[in-house]
Order: sequence, then C-alpha cells, then structure tokens
Amino acid sequence: MGVFGKWLGGGLGFAMGGPMGGLLGFLVGSMIDGTTVHTSKYTSGNARTSQGDFGMSLLVLVAAVMKADGKVVKSELDYVKQFFVRQFGQESAKQALLMLKDILKQKIPVRDVCLQIKGNMDYSSRLQLLHILFNVSLADSMIHSSEIEIIEKISTYLGVASGDFLSIKNMFIPETDSSYKILEINPASSNEEVKKAYRTMAMKYHPDKVSHLGEDFRKSADDKFAMVNAAYEKIKKERNMN
Repeated sequence: MGVFGKWLGGGLGFAMGGPMGGLLGFLVGSMIDGTTVHTSKYTSGNARTSQGDFGMSLLVLVAAVMKADGKVVKSELDYVKQFFVRQFGQESAKQALLMLKDILKQKIPVRDVCLQIKGNMDYSSRLQLLHILFNVSLADSMIHSSEIEIIEKISTYLGVASGDFLSIKNMFIPETDSSYKILEINPASSNEEVKKAYRTMAMKYHPDKVSHLGEDFRKSADDKFAMVNAAYEKIKKERNMN
C-alpha cells in the first residue's frame, strides 16, 4: 500500500471516532488489505499526532476546501493529484485520490470535524494542515475566494491564532508588507524586534516540530521554514541589517 499503508499501519486514534470516523470508517476498512492498524484514544491536543490521524484529517479538509464553491470539477482533482504525486509519489497519489473521491460524495460537517481535530491534534500539526491546504488550493496558480474563505473558517475552528493564520496566508497570497506579516510584526518594528520575531517564528515553524509525522509530511514543513527564512532575508536586505 505504499505511503498509505504506512499511514494506516502507523496508527489511527481519534480519526476513527466522532464525525471523522463517520466519514472514514468504511473507506479505511476497504483499503487496509492486511495492514495492521493500531488505534488508540486521544484525549488531549498536546498529544503527538500519528501519521494516520494527520493523513486522514488532511484528506477530509482538502475535500471540504474543494467543495467550498459548491462544485468539484476534474481540473481540481487533477491539481490535487499533482500535489500528492509531488509529495508522496504516483502510487500513493492514486490511493489518496480514490479515498478523496469517496469523501467528496459525502456531506462534510466542517465545524464538527475541525473541533474534533482541535481537541486531539497538537498545535504544530494543525499549523501544518493549514499550510498544506493553502498549497493545494493554489496548486492551479489561481486564487479562489471561496477556498480562501473556507480555509479561514477551518483555521478558526482549529483554534489557530489569527496571527499564525495571517502568517501562513501571506506565504501564499502576499499582501502589503507580507514579509512582516509572515514574521507576525509590522514595518515599524525595530531591528532587534525583527531579529526576535525571526527567532520565534523559526522555532515555531521548524520542521522538527512535525518530525513525528514522518518524512512524507516533513517536506512541506521544510517549505514553510524556507518561507520564514526568505521573509527575514528580504527584510534584512531592505534595512541593510547584518
């Protein structure tokens, strides 16, 4: 089963219960094919998130974003497939699309699903979900307002701080002073405040924060970390900072 077999075998805890379990139960069962799946109950958002829980959460939220404008077209599925191929390889992308197509046929209780994720997933992993959702939504190099709106709602339901949402959004949709917004400061900040903000954000978005999700998801964490570094370097150049 490739990557998906590793996700499932690595454990499914909270994803098999509540509203997510209702969406995923029979899908996971149909794809196991002898894979041993370890399940457990998560009761705290401070618990480390398993690859299985993260992967299934990602598929459900990707489906919610794709359904945001009331329709799903082949071109959108192609964009998502391209993302999964780049991220996980051809075979795993095929498996992901099969599950995604089934999830898209169902009504997704976005708020309830997000609250379930919020109650059981560590904060760094929730930030990583948002980063990937933006990545997928902009895979066609177009900005769809309905998709951005649903991602913002998802962010709120997930309990992500508004500053963190704005930071990640500006990595993909640059606004005025986007480099400062990525670092969660403003242009009036002193050089020392810029340096302090960079250290804080570099720590928050360091790939090691999601190393427990495995190498597959670390790739996009590396991208996020690189965007923080790029924002800092741009500010340093503008200010002639050392």
